[in-house]
Amino acid sequence: MSVVADEPDVKSLDAFKSFLMSKGLRVTQPRLAILKAAFVLPEHYTAEELLAQACQIDDSVSRATLYRTLPLLIECGTVREIDVGKECKYYKCCDTIKPFQAQVVCSDCDKIFEIDAPFMEWYGKTVSERLGLEVGSQRLQVTARCPKSEAGECIKTTCDN
Repeated sequence: MSVVADEPDVKSLDAFKSFLMSKGLRVTQPRLAILKAAFVLPEHYTAEELLAQACQIDDSVSRATLYRTLPLLIECGTVREIDVGKECKYYKCCDTIKPFQAQVVCSDCDKIFEIDAPFMEWYGKTVSERLGLEVGSQRLQVTARCPKSEAGECIKTTCDN
């Protein structure tokens, strides 16, 4: 996986530090390395990819620290967890606020595409109101196949276009 030269902005860094302190948790170098790694990795990544990147930033980061820190990053709103029905979950840094996005997952290469889906807000609200409920969360996920896969073309190359 290629690395992009990004760092968490001061706002994200301060928000995570404040979140940790509000929970009575220490702000440690390994936790900050995991946060920095989340911003360095492009697109969607697994916990193992995040661990490898975090270890490049700070070799004291352990697998246990990563798996204890990931739920904190999610709860704090810095990272999103994405379950595509595979054996592992994927994560993506919440560097921009796009509340209504759908995920389209290529079943051939597992690449995850995120597309704006502004209709989701309306749909979720409308359906919930008809049932007398309030929306807590919602997501739309589509699994699709590349039409060129049966021709034997490289799916990952096709999906990158």
